[in-house]
Amino acid sequence: MRPQPAQRRVTRTMPLPLGHTAIGLALYEGATNRSAFEDWKTPLAAAVLANLPDIDVFLGLLWAWNGSAFHRGPTHSLLFALGAAFLYARAAHRWRGLPRIGCGAAFLLVASHVAADAALSSSGVSWFWPLATFFSQGSTGWGEVTRMALKSSPLDGVLAFAAALFLALRRGLLLWRTARVPAATRNERRR
Repeated sequence: MRPQPAQRRVTRTMPLPLGHTAIGLALYEGATNRSAFEDWKTPLAAAVLANLPDIDVFLGLLWAWNGSAFHRGPTHSLLFALGAAFLYARAAHRWRGLPRIGCGAAFLLVASHVAADAALSSSGVSWFWPLATFFSQGSTGWGEVTRMALKSSPLDGVLAFAAALFLALRRGLLLWRTARVPAATRNERRR
């Protein structure tokens, strides 16, 4: 009998704040046909919304001294994305200082975080909380959480590059479309 090869467990790294922000900004521009960079407040609000589900890490640190205590639970669900989007849209309507990001776009920003975590990492998310709940495993203290938040992974670099490429191609296509002059208009100019 031959010995069986050791099973390698494939682990995927999760996107960190830079990756979630890049995905969110690209989604925002693609879905709204508005520049995410029209002022300094819009990309900041988009970044906050795209990273909002990870508030559970901060809550876990405060409550249990463990950033993984509640991670990937209720804040990584469609219900949370809907609630956060509704609250942001209401707040932006009430306070003029917040950028006008509609409820649908805010939902996309928050839900993009959950989708990225589900697709790009090895642990599950609680899409349908409270019907199904998953929590990440392990223990992470303040130091480890701070290092992870400030240090980007190679995946974040790839996501940021892909988002920048998407935005550049999209803007180039829009510019090309608006710069084209219909043939009838060109003929009238020659006369």
